[in-house]
Amino acid sequence: MNKVNVALLGLGTVGQGVVKILQNNKDQWVKRCNAEIKLKKVLVKNTQKKRETSLPPGVITSDWQEIVTDPEIQVVIELMGGIEPARTYILEALKHGKHIVTANKDLLAEHGEEILSTCKEVERDIYFEASVGGGIPLINPLKQSLLANNIEKVMGIVNGTTNYILTKMSQEGKNFLEALQEAQTLGYAEADPTADVAGLDAARKLAILASLAFHTRVKLQDVYVEGITKISPEDLAYAQKLGYTIKLLGIGSSQDNQIEVRVHPALIPLSHPLANVNDSFNAVFIQGDAVGETMFYGRGAGQLPTASSVVGDLIAIIKNINSNTKGHSVCTCYERKKIKPMGEVKTNYFLRLHVLDRPGVLAGIASVFGDHGVSLASVVQKGCFQDIAELVVITHQVKEKDIQDSLQIIKKLSTTKEIVNLIRVEGMGC
Repeated sequence: MNKVNVALLGLGTVGQGVVKILQNNKDQWVKRCNAEIKLKKVLVKNTQKKRETSLPPGVITSDWQEIVTDPEIQVVIELMGGIEPARTYILEALKHGKHIVTANKDLLAEHGEEILSTCKEVERDIYFEASVGGGIPLINPLKQSLLANNIEKVMGIVNGTTNYILTKMSQEGKNFLEALQEAQTLGYAEADPTADVAGLDAARKLAILASLAFHTRVKLQDVYVEGITKISPEDLAYAQKLGYTIKLLGIGSSQDNQIEVRVHPALIPLSHPLANVNDSFNAVFIQGDAVGETMFYGRGAGQLPTASSVVGDLIAIIKNINSNTKGHSVCTCYERKKIKPMGEVKTNYFLRLHVLDRPGVLAGIASVFGDHGVSLASVVQKGCFQDIAELVVITHQVKEKDIQDSLQIIKKLSTTKEIVNLIRVEGMGC
């Protein structure tokens, strides 16, 4: 029977989950991967800190070089997060002959090309299923099961924090700050929630998914990003009345050798499968030319769901070691597709604005839209307060540039008091 020595970089929430799974199922590893898994070293900042998980003496260390230079350690699991020092540790571990498992979306979204190039150079592998979607299998299906397809679209809810906040706002009428505070109390949101609510976490995950789906390198800076901080209960109430809900979506699509990659709030029809993905759950909708439409759903974060994907990757690497195979982490970004500028993206729009409640105001706004080729699908008007009316407009498909140019003129009209919100609409199809 083989024994595979493993090291863990980081013993936070997910790291402790990995230890729990390895310890709780230790009698199963011989059957599942024909090897005994030994956790030889765990890197932490503070070796004296008390932790939930108990480890044998000598396992805990604060010296990362003790891990990467140990010839007996075959696999390094990186769960520290962030760019540095994780990038340095992973590159050094690869150069010392170790295979890597990571959940580090930040690092992969910005330095994936460098890391995969190093893997090819040293003939070692990196597995990263847990970097997107927590416990939901997404990476391996895109790399293997769906490889027969030309993927046309990837669209999903890939951030549990924002999905929880929007669910509470929609179902319970809470405002953004109330829902955020509840998410923080329950541990769904960090003390500094910026990466989540500003859309950056979802953008990093979309960069990874789009790179795999469309076989072209997509970095974080390529993704258009807009968060949920401007979404109000009123927006959600209007959406509901019109047959929609609002979700923070990561959207990638490929057509005519161009790709779109964008993260933003969007209205989606209540009939769409993603509309019923609530609370902290994640789901990704994938459309391929052969498979058609398919969706992956589950816990997108959390200690044990994420650790499940990490240990699954570890087992895959151990099976490769047992069969004496390596070099599976070949970069699949063999195309150089152009990123479509956001101004050229076509979609439908939901617009809410306050105007003077006078005859001819709507006609003046419609005239501006008409001059820019913006066609209106529906208009709702109601009294707001005193002599102010609230207009809610949904457009037909139009270029982003055209709608933005229209709004630059509309907001300068003497009859316009405020452009309250502009939210894109997905799934109208016209």
